[in-house]
Amino acid sequence: MTLNFSKYTGAGNDLILIDNRTQNIKLSTQQINNLCDRHFGIGGDGLMLLENIKDYDFKMTYYNADGLESTMCGNGGRCMVMFAKHLDIIKKTCSFYAIDGPHDAHIIDDTTVALSMCAVDIILQKNNQFILNTGSPHLVTMTQNIDSLDVFTKARTIRYSPEFAKDGINVNFVEKINDQAIKIRTYERGVEAETLCCGTGVTAASLSQAVNLPIGQYRYLIKAVGGELQVTFDKIDTNKYRNIKLIGSALHVFSGTISLL
Repeated sequence: MTLNFSKYTGAGNDLILIDNRTQNIKLSTQQINNLCDRHFGIGGDGLMLLENIKDYDFKMTYYNADGLESTMCGNGGRCMVMFAKHLDIIKKTCSFYAIDGPHDAHIIDDTTVALSMCAVDIILQKNNQFILNTGSPHLVTMTQNIDSLDVFTKARTIRYSPEFAKDGINVNFVEKINDQAIKIRTYERGVEAETLCCGTGVTAASLSQAVNLPIGQYRYLIKAVGGELQVTFDKIDTNKYRNIKLIGSALHVFSGTISLL
């Protein structure tokens, strides 16, 4: 079987995108894992299918590099929006459905997408750590000297601790630059490594900065390894966050065909 695909990247979070509106493509866990392999496949942090769904422009189905279907991918969502535009499914705006529910998006320019994220009602805080779900589960821990941090070792200790080993959790290390900007490095479950950027992680990190701040509107600049993003949101109560938008790049890298084994 020959598979048509496109490769996109959102701030360095690289993904394989496939048009499956015909519903003819059925990939096994092993096939997805092989396609995401950086030495023997296309290579990517994950793979996504664009499919038809009633009442929305499209449906987004996301798989981690391990081949298992996973939760929301923010960078992937922006890439899927740009993919849909390139397929002439949408123009500048759209509404699509993902595993965590509906999302709206707006294409700002040829390289940038603003994506609405799910509302957040609970953020658990313990010392310098925050646990929340922004479409995917995240732990955010504040740190210093982030550039020299051994992210892989420290994150795996948390991800495979008794509390999180079964379902996994994405681990984000965040260093404050100033009141409106932070740096972030993220270890993603399913990829089981540090990635250049994680959209739901960037969102989680931004919300965590406002936990102890007053109700109001906030905008943060986030510097990830793979690029810069912005997150805007309204804090409407102690633990309630609405109108969350993830703004950043979504770039087409290349398209091609590959033979499936």
